[in-house]
Amino acid sequence: MPVKQKSQAATRLQGLTPYAIQQVIATANALELGRINDAERHIQGALAVFPHHPEILRLLAAILQMRGQLADAVATMQRAVSLRPLDALYYNTLGGVLSDNNDNDAAIASLRRACELDPALAIAWFNLGLVLMRCARSEEAVAALRQAVVLAPSHTSARVMLAEMLRASNRMDDAAAEFRRVIAMRPFTGPAWWGLADLKTVKFSDAEIEQMQRAMQHRDASDDDLIALGFALAHALEQHDRLADSLREIANANARARNRRIWSAAAHSAQLDAILQTFSQPPHPPHPPQPAVPAALGEQVIFIVSMPRSGSTLVEQILASHSQVEGAGELPDLPAVLNEESRRRQQPFPLWVPQMQPHDWQHLGQRYLERTAHWQQQRARFTDKLPNNWLYIGAIRAMLPAAKIIYVRRDPLETCLGCYRQNFSAHEYTRTFADLAAFWRDFDRAVRYWRQAAQSHVHENVYEDLVAYPESKIRELLVFCDLPFEPACLEFHKTQREVLTPSAAQVREPLRRDTARAKRYGSLLDPLRHALQLDAFSE
Repeated sequence: MPVKQKSQAATRLQGLTPYAIQQVIATANALELGRINDAERHIQGALAVFPHHPEILRLLAAILQMRGQLADAVATMQRAVSLRPLDALYYNTLGGVLSDNNDNDAAIASLRRACELDPALAIAWFNLGLVLMRCARSEEAVAALRQAVVLAPSHTSARVMLAEMLRASNRMDDAAAEFRRVIAMRPFTGPAWWGLADLKTVKFSDAEIEQMQRAMQHRDASDDDLIALGFALAHALEQHDRLADSLREIANANARARNRRIWSAAAHSAQLDAILQTFSQPPHPPHPPQPAVPAALGEQVIFIVSMPRSGSTLVEQILASHSQVEGAGELPDLPAVLNEESRRRQQPFPLWVPQMQPHDWQHLGQRYLERTAHWQQQRARFTDKLPNNWLYIGAIRAMLPAAKIIYVRRDPLETCLGCYRQNFSAHEYTRTFADLAAFWRDFDRAVRYWRQAAQSHVHENVYEDLVAYPESKIRELLVFCDLPFEPACLEFHKTQREVLTPSAAQVREPLRRDTARAKRYGSLLDPLRHALQLDAFSE
C-alpha cells in the first residue's frame, strides 16, 4: 500500500476506542465478503457510541447500499465526505452509492474526484470504469479499467470487466481467454466463471463442473463469488441435461442474492398503479396559457422497452443495421432526467406530474436530447433500449411526442425462465417465481394500456412472430419507425457494433427457432407455470 494510502487509512480510525476499531475492522471484512448480516451485527455497537464518526458512517452507507436503502445511503455517505473532504476512498464509496441511486453524472464526478485525490487508488478507477460502461461510454470505460489493471494487476474484477468489453466487441475467443486467466489467478472468482458461461459459446466439461463445485467451498469466496458461481454451475449442469440440479443451483444463488435486498411485488404494483392513474388524468389547464410541446420533439429517438430476455437486443440489432439508425444500447438518460426533476421538486416521480405544464415537459425533452447528443452525431436516429423504460412511457409521450416506442414481448414462461436463470445484479424481482410472475403482469398491463392509448406511437413486437416471419415483421418495424426498407436489416447478424447485453452472441448469428428451453424442463417448471396462472405441463 502506498505511503499516502497508509496514512489515510490510519487517520480514518482516529478517535475510536480499541473495541470500536475491532468492530470497524470486522465490519469492513464482512462487507468485503458480502456478508451483510455479519456487517450489520458488527457495526451496531460502534455506531451506538460513535454515531457521527466518518469511518463508521462510510461503512454504514455501504451496508445501506447493499440493502437497497439508496436514498439513506447517499445521505449518510455525503455526511461522511463532509467530515473527510480530502479522502479519495470516501469519494469512491459515494460514487458507488450515487450510481446505484441512478445518479450517474454525480457518481462519475465523485469517482473522478477520487482518482484526482489519489491516482493510485485502483478501486476508484475500477468503479469509474464500471459507471462509464453503464452509461455506454465505452472508450472512457476501457481506459479507466486498464488503469485499474495497471495499478493492480491482480484486480480480478477489473480484468473481468475488460473481458466483458471484449465480448461486447465480438472478440469472443479473447474474452474467454481473459476469463480463464482470471480463474487461473483466483479459481473461486465467480464473475469470471459466469462470464464464461454467459458467452454461450463455451461447453463446460465434467472436470470444470467439479472445479466450480470445489470453488464454491473455498473459504475466501465472497457472496458475490458464490452467487455468480451458482449461476455458472447451473448453466453447465443444464448443458449436461442435469436439469433438476441446474434449477436447484439457480434457486440457491437467487436465494443468496435475495437475502441482501428484498423486492416488494406489492410496492412495485402500487407504483405502477400511481403512474398509470396519473397519466390517465387530463392535465390541468395551464394558466396563463402555455405553448404545447413541439410535435416534432423527439423524432430522433426510438425507445425499445421490454422485460429482459425477451428479444429487445435483437430488435435493436435489426434497427441498428439500418443506415439511418445508431444502436445506442441501454441508456440511463431517461431515468436520470426524471430523477433530476424529482430532486428539483423534492418529490418522487410521479407525484410531481400533475404540476407539470407543457413548457416543463418540453424542457425535460430537450434535456434528454442534450444528454444523448453523442448518439445523434453520425446518424439521424438512435435507439434507447433500457428495458424498464416501459414504466415511463407516459413521461416519454409528454416529453418527446414524436418519439417512437417499441415494446417487445415473448412467451411469459420463456421470458421468466430466462430472467430467473440469468445472473442479474439490478433486477431483484428475478429471484422467485412469484415475484417474476407479478412483475410480468405489471409489464403486460402497462404496455397494453399504452398501446391502446397511443397506437400511432407505441408498437408491439412479438419475439415468436419475428422468428417465424422475419421479413414481414422487420418490414413492419421499419414502417412503424418511418424508415425505408434496407436489406441489411434482414442480415442484421453481419452488422458490426458493440453489444453490452447478455444477448451479444445471439444477435451475431442468423435467427434461430430453437431458443425456447422451457419444454426441456417439463413439469419441473410447474411452480413457475402456477405463478403465471398457466396450465401444468403436458406432453
